[in-house]
Amino acid sequence: MSRLLETFFRALRGEELSVQRLSNEYGVSSKSITRDITKIKSFLADNRELVNHAELKYNYGTKSYHLTSDEFLTDKELFAIAKVILGVRAFSTMDAVELIAKFKKFTTAADRKMLEGIVRKELHHYTEIKHDCNNVIDTLWKLINTVHKKQEITIWYFKMDRTLSEKRIQPVSLVFMEYYFYLIAYYPGQYKEPRFFRIDRIRDIVVHRKIFDLSESKNLADSSQIPNFDEVVLRKQYPFMFYGKYRKNIRFLFTGPSVQAILDRLPSAKVIEAKQGSYIIEADIYGDGIKMFLLSQGSWVKVLGPPDFIDEMKLEIEKMQQLYV
Repeated sequence: MSRLLETFFRALRGEELSVQRLSNEYGVSSKSITRDITKIKSFLADNRELVNHAELKYNYGTKSYHLTSDEFLTDKELFAIAKVILGVRAFSTMDAVELIAKFKKFTTAADRKMLEGIVRKELHHYTEIKHDCNNVIDTLWKLINTVHKKQEITIWYFKMDRTLSEKRIQPVSLVFMEYYFYLIAYYPGQYKEPRFFRIDRIRDIVVHRKIFDLSESKNLADSSQIPNFDEVVLRKQYPFMFYGKYRKNIRFLFTGPSVQAILDRLPSAKVIEAKQGSYIIEADIYGDGIKMFLLSQGSWVKVLGPPDFIDEMKLEIEKMQQLYV
């Protein structure tokens, strides 16, 4: 029985099951291994819905069996996920190595060797984001539970200037954007705008017994303080996770080579006029990140409105010019 279960588990891990190899490993006849595989195939056939229509298929090229299922990640999907893990740089080197190693177990023997060759160089040169928390994955999981249970928490958080601050907050969501996981939260009783905290900068977390309910804020005398939290809208209006005022109907002229790259980066943006390689784009965005982003586009961008935003851009450009006088 133990050999049968071990063989099944090896199949679940993505291993190619060769009757001759297993026969040699376990020191039994090939007929015994064939009977084991037949029992596994029978179990899968009799419990198709339970096992998500998984089945053992024979590969005549390799003369071995492998487990397939519509619910399993395919090798090509695992390759794609591995590349994303390495590209985002959000995890520690150790966590990235462990995640990739786990993925490799679910690939075929041939593809496992290919995956190792592809990621070996990237893992060697992998540069993780510097973290203040002990472990990003552990911190992320702890925060996910507080969001789910709606528990108030106190965090010790390193701000951009590296000063450590203590904040009591109500966590409402977690998102990932450009290398970093972010916690979205409100200060108790202050619901006008959400606040953002990079998870890698959270040094410690204390979870309180107090349960919060944002719907209770409807009793606030100031209706402008009532939160209207919508994660989809937030992702569109806070594309940079950078605090600042609400900028409505920003308009700018874009003459660069890829307007699609701009629209991808600004989910709330839309082209309101296009002609001969120039585009007038409009967007509603919170925060000062939009100013830094538009400045990064150099002479491809000219802000057209509103007037106060034009003045902000001019002032910033003048400050930049002074650096080169």
